[in-house]
Amino acid sequence: MLTYPQIDPVALQIGPLSVHWYGLTYLAAFGLFMLLGLRRLQHQPYAAMTGERAWARRDIEDILFYGVLGVVLGGRLGYCLFYKPLHYLSHPLEILQIWTGGMSFHGGLLGVIVALIWYARSRHRPWLEVTDLVAPCVPTGLAAGRVGNFINGELWGRFSPTDLPWGMVFPQSGSLLPRHPSQVYQFLLEGLLLFVLLWLYARQPRRLGEVSGAFLVGYGVLRFTAEYFREPDAFLGLLSLGMSMGQWLCVPMVLAGALIWAWAQRGAGAGRA
Repeated sequence: MLTYPQIDPVALQIGPLSVHWYGLTYLAAFGLFMLLGLRRLQHQPYAAMTGERAWARRDIEDILFYGVLGVVLGGRLGYCLFYKPLHYLSHPLEILQIWTGGMSFHGGLLGVIVALIWYARSRHRPWLEVTDLVAPCVPTGLAAGRVGNFINGELWGRFSPTDLPWGMVFPQSGSLLPRHPSQVYQFLLEGLLLFVLLWLYARQPRRLGEVSGAFLVGYGVLRFTAEYFREPDAFLGLLSLGMSMGQWLCVPMVLAGALIWAWAQRGAGAGRA
């Protein structure tokens, strides 16, 4: 049995300026996206596109800019609407208080989808061509975020068997019983495993939309699985069918991904991606 090491969330203190580890994990996520996005431009069909359809470094930079806006705005609004709608309807100004915490991955995903629709329309590109490019570059950012969750000692897991070698005590949870280090599970599943599978899948010629559909299904299934080990939010608990809010939000995600992938398989996604 292990004990959470109580890591100082502040990485660097310079006078009144505090640099938090969680902020650094976001910077790492953006840096990894930029690096992987440039590598994706060497894959087909993007490397073969010429003329007005050609992709360049500037496109990756612009997508990152729009994506950051989508993550922050969508993540915050998603948390307020999915998890505490009545509270934020009564206190709407608190929606702007991002520094108090409260972000939703599924809300961030919706924000990124809207941002990429805007980008695709402004550049006159097929939306799924953009999302197929972006999808394999996302899981490493998710992995970085889970590292930040672990450093902050938040989003701990459910109680584990007392003889589980990696069961971890999180004193801040209010209990000294061992729990699953669910942040690590999600780092390994939604981050590293999803990245490896999706990157290898996307390197081969695929129909338009197949990579995007695979990402939605892959993340949804892996997040759904990890939620069985993660402690549900105290103010929500488990919902219908004994499932957490995170699991319920994964259901439409998996269905949407399966539909997109099936649509692409039927040849509706003309062209390769």
